[in-house]
Amino acid sequence: MAINLQKGQRISLEKSNGSKLQNICVGINWGAIEKKGLFGMSKTKEAVDLDGSCALFNEQKQLLEVVYFGNLRSQDNSIRHSGDDLTGDMNGNDGLDNEVITVDLSRLNPSVNYVAFVLNSFRGHDFGTIPFASIRIYEGTPSRVNEVFATYDIASGPGFAGHVSMVMGVFYKKNGEWKFNAIGEPTRDRKLQETVDTVSRQYL
Repeated sequence: MAINLQKGQRISLEKSNGSKLQNICVGINWGAIEKKGLFGMSKTKEAVDLDGSCALFNEQKQLLEVVYFGNLRSQDNSIRHSGDDLTGDMNGNDGLDNEVITVDLSRLNPSVNYVAFVLNSFRGHDFGTIPFASIRIYEGTPSRVNEVFATYDIASGPGFAGHVSMVMGVFYKKNGEWKFNAIGEPTRDRKLQETVDTVSRQYL
């Protein structure tokens, strides 16, 4: 049964049968903004372009590389990005991921100690106006879900209003084992590089 993560919760990447997760997908799902027309008589949908990205750091918390819509694969091919989604769910929550970042921990460069996931609103849409946004960690591929390991609602609560950037969570290696920290914190940043810098200063 999938774990419903809470902000700040730390979990081991261990399945119920005791085996470790190796091939992991981090799927991000969000909705378009619904706007009411004149006198509230009609409704329109405004596309929302959120960008999920993944930053890799070594044990000294130095940035090694970033996987994002402009660089879809890590140098060792252990991390892949499904590509940029420009709209979000235009017809309500379809339960499918808009962007997926896959991580093969067995192929990850040994120098990587932290794998951080961040989310930026490309057009500057306020998170407080986006109807839903969530991530799920699962085994499988971008087109096939074998088993959902954990889910995390990342845009609930008044604290996200007024923000266009957030740190979703961090995979980190401790005593040779990978764990996950569900951070879920908005930042004051506006650009991806600024958010990555915030991660290195505050969340590793």
